[in-house]
Amino acid sequence: MKFIASEFSYFVKDPTTRRNLDALKKYLYLLVGIIALYTVIFHLLMVYEGQDQHTWLTGLYWTLTVMSTLGFGDITFTSDLGRLFSVIVLSSGIVLLLIMLPFAFIRFFYAPWLEAQIRAKVSRKLSDDVTDHVIICQHDSITNRLIQKLEHNKIPYCIIEEDPALAIQMREDGLNVVAGDIMDPATFEAVNITQARAVLANAEDTRNTGIILTVRSLNEKVPVIAVAEEMDSIDIFALSGATYLLPLKLKLGESLATRISAGIGTAHEVGKFKDLVLVEFLVHDTPLAGAPLREARIRETTGMNVVGMWECGHLVSVDPNKPLSDTTVPVAIGTREQVKQLNELLGQRDNREHKVLVIGGGKVGCSTARKLKMRGVHVRILDHNPALSRELENYCDQVIIGKATDPKALAEAGINDVDAIALTTHDDAQNIHLSVFFRRMHPQLSIVSRLTRVRNIEAMYRAGSDFVLSYASLGCEFINAYLLGREPVMVGEGADFFAVPLPEKLKGKMLMDSGIGKETGLVVIAIEYSHKTITNPAAKTMLEGGTKLVMLGTNEQREQFNKTYA
Repeated sequence: MKFIASEFSYFVKDPTTRRNLDALKKYLYLLVGIIALYTVIFHLLMVYEGQDQHTWLTGLYWTLTVMSTLGFGDITFTSDLGRLFSVIVLSSGIVLLLIMLPFAFIRFFYAPWLEAQIRAKVSRKLSDDVTDHVIICQHDSITNRLIQKLEHNKIPYCIIEEDPALAIQMREDGLNVVAGDIMDPATFEAVNITQARAVLANAEDTRNTGIILTVRSLNEKVPVIAVAEEMDSIDIFALSGATYLLPLKLKLGESLATRISAGIGTAHEVGKFKDLVLVEFLVHDTPLAGAPLREARIRETTGMNVVGMWECGHLVSVDPNKPLSDTTVPVAIGTREQVKQLNELLGQRDNREHKVLVIGGGKVGCSTARKLKMRGVHVRILDHNPALSRELENYCDQVIIGKATDPKALAEAGINDVDAIALTTHDDAQNIHLSVFFRRMHPQLSIVSRLTRVRNIEAMYRAGSDFVLSYASLGCEFINAYLLGREPVMVGEGADFFAVPLPEKLKGKMLMDSGIGKETGLVVIAIEYSHKTITNPAAKTMLEGGTKLVMLGTNEQREQFNKTYA
């Protein structure tokens, strides 16, 4: 009964519903008036034919049976005038009762009632006891991954969805959603804006400006994370009051450029944790190629700890006895001084001799080229759109117009003397196709690729890409890192930092005896105590109760950790 009352309340209070009901009432009044008119004319014609024994109820009965096309035939006219009237009543009945009445009922009553049911099922206010939460203004590919991390870190959240039908579907999928207009201050008041941890403005740039201004009118202190599609929007967001500006396409291009640079004989930074730097490097054309990690003596020589290996797009645990292949990308952690020593071990070379071909002259491609050029790398951009030629000259050393699979265009781009290729188009299918094409053309070529849909990761790696990075993963990591107060770390798709309370099974054991790496593949990079943090802990470090393990690995490895030590 309470739910029905809620539905009825939404139904009668909505202004559109009231207008619909007024229109339906007017039609019903017209219909009743026509039936009454036909009843009166029926009596007049019956008197004209000499059949004056019929009552008014009989007239109403005859009118309804003829208009509804039942046509019992027990009461009939004998004159042509009466039969003509019967035809008129029958024809109007077909239109008014069989066509217009069902349409009017569905349009002005049944459809609004269903919508009222939907609206009544959707929550329009967050519970008052929800505090320190993240307000997400739009559900998209980034928030799908972000919500998983928020739940892991036990940070409450709510999503604002303007479409009630979508809000119901999201709620059935287990998401915490509130229906409302993201431009309406009442919506933010309903989601406890004064108690929020942060607001994620991830709609279109024009709407994000309105969101920021609306939030600032209600809460001047809450952090607002603004995702910018266009570079021109960054200054507008800052003037509107955004706290953290996130031009994701620019960041995506810069991250791809970092991975490209990892192939020139130096270790390149992919993230930081406390006083440690996380780096990765290729062993191709270095003294380490072909040697087992144990014989490479990286830890003994530099002090850095190799915490994982990228192989065919998967982060695998370290096997000290396995030879390092040309395609292996070790991930190591240490101090900046130790990184310098690692570069000396690798045989650092001059970036200026490195040549990179960027496929695609969009925002991501230009960002990738600009970042590489700043590092002294010779950059060429290949794009099929001649109109972009003049603009692209600002970001690279050479612009080639043509298709990426055209032999003439590739010859002009110097495909035979480039060291790496960056695939930056927004079409996953095209990037997969080009990965296969370039991998077969040049097996030793370093290929990095942009990814739009996370489900295509495996296909991209199978096609031949050495490194793949998606818009969603990058955005999720930057947002999550800001919320947790740490530096963003993009080790790769699926890899992340995990801070987990020490399980009971591991209390009192040394790190070397815990079996974490052997059983799960996770790497412990730090141990957090209440008053200090030990980074890159030694194997004989004692695991004490009340501490947290900061580990690096994939979601699958973390699930295995939960199963093993729960």
